[in-house]
Amino acid sequence: MGERKLQGKKVAILAADMFERVELEKPRQALEDAGATTEVISIHDGEIQGFNHFDPANTVKVDKTVEEVSPDDYDALLVPGGVGNPDQLRGDENAVAFVRGMVEAKKPLAVICHGPWVLVEAGVVRGRRLTSWPTLQTDIRNAGGEWVDEGVVVDDGIVTSRKPDDIPAFNEKMIEEFCEGRHPARAV
Repeated sequence: MGERKLQGKKVAILAADMFERVELEKPRQALEDAGATTEVISIHDGEIQGFNHFDPANTVKVDKTVEEVSPDDYDALLVPGGVGNPDQLRGDENAVAFVRGMVEAKKPLAVICHGPWVLVEAGVVRGRRLTSWPTLQTDIRNAGGEWVDEGVVVDDGIVTSRKPDDIPAFNEKMIEEFCEGRHPARAV
């Protein structure tokens, strides 16, 4: 991806301990290769622990805590999966408010695997079509969303995917939506 089509865009990566390593690293690399600046935002400072499924992997440095940032600081948001990561995020009122604020500001989001749990908690899935790791489908439906089993789904600026195998299609759609920027027609 030689084009720098996201030059000048700043993307928040919201993650906590137990994030799925490949779901943070590969999309982050794709964003940076496309010219975006990325910052890892978390519920605590220092470093967060990545996982390869259930096995600990490398750590990633946290750039800022969620208390230190505002949706106004970013053009877009990436939420990686992993089982523990979004579960911790959805339990943190500041993280949930940040996600809700990004949606209310009509900024594009890319959310993969178990990440849509945070969207459910933020109350932003009603009337939307999305995908996720299959075990989240009941949660998404109960929150008023339409769950589908597809590799990548785009619903008015929100890109979702199911699992690491979907990352190439996820990255392509994420960059496309992040290039488009704000989606003013979206109703929250």
